[in-house]
Amino acid sequence: MINVLLADDQHLVRAGFRSLLRRDKQIQVVGEASTGDEAVRTARALGPDVILMDIRMPGMDGITATREILAVAPDTRVIILTTFETDEYVFAALAAGASGFLTKEIGPDGLRQAVRVVAAGDALLSPSVTRRVVGQFAHRPAAAPGGNRLAVLTEREREVVRLVATGLSNDDIARELVISPLTAKTHITRAIAKLGVRDRVQLVIIAFEEGLAGPLS
Repeated sequence: MINVLLADDQHLVRAGFRSLLRRDKQIQVVGEASTGDEAVRTARALGPDVILMDIRMPGMDGITATREILAVAPDTRVIILTTFETDEYVFAALAAGASGFLTKEIGPDGLRQAVRVVAAGDALLSPSVTRRVVGQFAHRPAAAPGGNRLAVLTEREREVVRLVATGLSNDDIARELVISPLTAKTHITRAIAKLGVRDRVQLVIIAFEEGLAGPLS
C-alpha cells in the first residue's frame, strides 16, 4: 500500500486528488495539510511514502517544507504541484529533493501513475522541466568536465547520465546507445547508487554541476 499525504491550501484541490487516488486500491490518502508548516508536522507524524506538495502555500512554501521533511525522512518522495510546468521555482524544488512535478491539470490516470512511479523510486522529469534546470545553469560559471563525483562512474554510465540530463527516457536512451531498456535502467540505477543520490532528478543536477551536460539544442 502506498501512503499519500496531500498538501495544498485549496480544499477543493485536495478533495479532488483524494477522490481520484482512492480509486486505486494500492493507494491510500493518510493525511492532508493546508500549509507548509502543517505539511511538515503531518509528514513527521504519519511518515507517508509520497507527498503531493503545492509549491505555493501560506506561510512556509512547498520548497521549504520539502527541504525540512526530507532532512529527517529522506525516503519520503515529494511530488511538487504547480499550475504551470515552467514554474519559476522548478530548480529550487528539485534541488530541495523533490522527485518531480505535476501540473494541477493532470488527468486521473496520470495522477495515479505518477504516485506509483515515484513510490517505486523513480522520478518524474519531463524534457520541459529538464530545460528549466538547464536554464538555471546557463547563468552559472561553466564547470570543468569530469568532476570528482563522476570519477566513480564507468564511461558507459557517464554517457547514460549525460543522456538522462537531456530529458531522455530509458527507452530513448536504449535506442540512442543501441542497448535494451533494461540495460539502460541498470546503468541509471548503478549511477544513482555510486553517486549516493535519490533519483534521476538528482543525476541531472549533478550532470550540470560537474559539466557533463551542456545546454539543450
